[in-house]
Amino acid sequence: MIIIGLGANLPGKYGTPELAVQAALDGLNEDPDIDVLSVSSIWHSAPVPASDQPWYANAVCTVSTNLPPGELLARLKKMEAGAGREVRERNAARVLDLDILAYNNVISMEPPVLPHPRMHERAFVLLPLKEIAPDWVHPALECPLPELIEALPQDQEIRRGEKLMIQTLI
Repeated sequence: MIIIGLGANLPGKYGTPELAVQAALDGLNEDPDIDVLSVSSIWHSAPVPASDQPWYANAVCTVSTNLPPGELLARLKKMEAGAGREVRERNAARVLDLDILAYNNVISMEPPVLPHPRMHERAFVLLPLKEIAPDWVHPALECPLPELIEALPQDQEIRRGEKLMIQTLI
C-alpha cells in the first residue's frame, strides 16, 4: 500500500487549506501514472511540534503507481511548488505539504526515507489512516495501526472534518 499525506495550514492559490488539500488530491487523480484508491476525511490539527501557527487541514490517501519512490516524491514536490509552496525552515507553515508516508513495505534510509520517519508519532497521519486502512501494519516497526494510535502522545489536538471526494475522470 502506498500512502500519501496531504496537508496545509496557510491560504494560497487554491484558497483555504482545505481547498488546497482537495486540489492536491485532484492533481494526484489527474496524473496518468497515479491512481487514487481511497481517501480519508480532512482532519484539523494543531501544529506538531506546538507553535503559534494556524491549525492544519490534513488527510491521507492510498494510491497505486508504478513510479519508483523517488519519482513519486518528485511529482509531489512539483505539485507543492505549483501551489506556491516556498521551502523555508523545517516545520514552517505552508500552503501545501505532500509526503510519501509509506511505499508498500519498502524500508529505506535513503531519500526518500521510508516509511516516513515520524508518521507513527502523528495523530494527523494515523487517525485519517485508520479511516481507510484500519488493518495497516507499520513495515519497519512491525506494529499494527491500533497499537500505534494507542501509543500517540495525548497532547495532540485533532478533530475530524469533512470527507474528501475523488473526482471521477471521464
